[in-house]
Amino acid sequence: MGAEAFKAARDFLFAHRTDYRAAHAGFRWPQLEHFNYALDWFDVELARGENANRLALKIIGDGAASATLAELSERSNQVANGLRALGVKRGERILLMLGNVVPLWEVMLAAMKLGAVVIPASTLLTPSDLKDRFERGRVRHLIANAGMRRNSPASIPR
Repeated sequence: MGAEAFKAARDFLFAHRTDYRAAHAGFRWPQLEHFNYALDWFDVELARGENANRLALKIIGDGAASATLAELSERSNQVANGLRALGVKRGERILLMLGNVVPLWEVMLAAMKLGAVVIPASTLLTPSDLKDRFERGRVRHLIANAGMRRNSPASIPR
């Protein structure tokens, strides 16, 4: 029921996208008892069928890359399985320190699939900034570029 209710609400907003009053008056948030955007919508509705090979992500500039909907779906499944094998559980927090690279988006989808909470973080954070995020965010896991060095501004405080 979750995906159908989500789709109905989305379709309603698309149908009334040029009529704010009608959209505002008629929109109702879907009652989603069980719905996981990454599993129920992205994987099932977007990354299959005729949409599978549509471009989902295009990164330009340094590190230019792209990925289709199907590629993001498949790769995020692999990442989710890897994170699960490392002990990531539903509700746990992941501090995510990646630039705008394809793995950032794969991890975001993977975390959604697992029900983990992502705390996005800049790679420019200082050690005290990171310490604060770890403590207040009750971070259990960290995902960062392997190239980050211990003496960089974003080195993890001990």
